[in-house]
Amino acid sequence: MVVLALLWGSAFLWVDLALAGGMTPPLIATLRSALGAVVLLLLAGLARQRLPRDLATWGRVTVAALWCNAVPFLLIAVGQRTVDSGTAGVVNATTPLWSLLLGLVLGMERRPHPLRLTGLLVGFAGTVVLLAPWRQPVDIGLGAIALLGAAISYAVAFTYMARHLTGTGSGPLALSAAQLLAATGLSIPLLLVDGLPASPPSVTATGWAAVVALGVLSTGLTFYLNFRLIGDVGATTTASVGYLLPVVSVSLGAVVLSEVVDVRVVLGMVVVLVGVALTRRHAPPRAHATRSRAGSSGSS
Repeated sequence: MVVLALLWGSAFLWVDLALAGGMTPPLIATLRSALGAVVLLLLAGLARQRLPRDLATWGRVTVAALWCNAVPFLLIAVGQRTVDSGTAGVVNATTPLWSLLLGLVLGMERRPHPLRLTGLLVGFAGTVVLLAPWRQPVDIGLGAIALLGAAISYAVAFTYMARHLTGTGSGPLALSAAQLLAATGLSIPLLLVDGLPASPPSVTATGWAAVVALGVLSTGLTFYLNFRLIGDVGATTTASVGYLLPVVSVSLGAVVLSEVVDVRVVLGMVVVLVGVALTRRHAPPRAHATRSRAGSSGSS
């Protein structure tokens, strides 16, 4: 669990280093998906799991890839152009709050426990404290909106995946590999807009190393470890890794990138995590399992 939290939570550090190394957000999103797909294809092959063969499953996988990978991977990179990696990790932790809100809007959450509704309000209050929109410059505010958009995109994806990607008959590693392959295909057209650096040599060695680490370790290998944990200790216990991710992202940002961690950031992180914890109390058991399976595809 500690290794999974470190690999998963370090994604925001790698994105920051890739941007500083000359990578553009579309290029980061595309390479992240492609490298993660390669890792999962190899692991699926070793496990003798085959990619889906029917068009219907590929259609559902493509929709999931759009909302769970292509869109949030791009928005996270866009957001981190102006927002530091630690704050980005905490904003990403609001995904369960958006999932619950989406469930309420769509009628999937019927008569939720009052404690879960309290957690929803507490979590959003923590987000406001963390981002402090009244004191942020416009460019940082736009970056925060992009990061919130990524968290909402994950929530949309998890809701869709719970309805349409369970019981497909494909192995989890093969299905995840297919999803990242689809995400790669969806991301490639963006390279024509703002994807390639003015001159490829302008991307530093650090930038290339960071995006490789992002795709291989924080995406591909994270999928695998998440599935292993679900099989070993169960979905509910595995879901608790989510509470460590913001702590990891904030800590790495402070230690490696010398990001300032003030009282507002710490307070916002604590309040957000308390809110998320409350929303998971009295949740239907199936919801916990669904979020854990889907969460592996998000990989921050």
